Amino acid sequence: MSKLLLIKQDKRRHGCSVISVFHTRSSTTMLTLYKSLVHSLLEYCCPVWNPKKISDIQELEGVQRTFTSRIAGCQELDYWERLQKLSLMSLQRRRERYIVLHMWKLLHGDVSNDIRIEFVERPRTGIKAKIPPLNGTSAAGNQSLYDNSFAVMGPRLWNCLPARINTIETFGLFKERLTSFLMSIPDKPPVRGYSTQNSNSILDWRKDAATTDLLGGQDC
Repeated sequence: MSKLLLIKQDKRRHGCSVISVFHTRSSTTMLTLYKSLVHSLLEYCCPVWNPKKISDIQELEGVQRTFTSRIAGCQELDYWERLQKLSLMSLQRRRERYIVLHMWKLLHGDVSNDIRIEFVERPRTGIKAKIPPLNGTSAAGNQSLYDNSFAVMGPRLWNCLPARINTIETFGLFKERLTSFLMSIPDKPPVRGYSTQNSNSILDWRKDAATTDLLGGQDC
């Protein structure tokens, strides 16, 4: 059974139970319940399992979209507005955040670097990760697998960080600065019924002129 199917089943069971048992709809209570009981189901092992199909992203985002629509004071806001009001990241953005956090751990030897990602330090742009080349003899159909693999997606996302962040050596401080940095980037995930400017990945916002300077003007 696929992870997405399991999530579809669990989200209904957990979401309904939380909403039916607790009558308050205050943002503090609802967000505490959501982060405690639902987030872990949606984000387990997400550095490895990070869906790229728009339909899968929409399915996952629908969990948070539905839950936040029940919060007091948010019923009249659309999903993107609710994210801003509640200071929440989209689930898509949170998955990319986890990937970047794992890259920091690889860089500093906190986890095993089994896939042998290499880093190089540059005077102007700080620490960059090398993106492994696709085998020239590989079939064309493998391009998508290559692009979506952690070995490629991890370095590409990491390389979007400006030097003031990618050179931080303390994990707690890095996590704090990374979160603030990501919260400053537009976060408009694909959701059904909404017209989106791009896929909402940090990689796509990197191509947007308004956020190029924010992302350091560097290649991702």
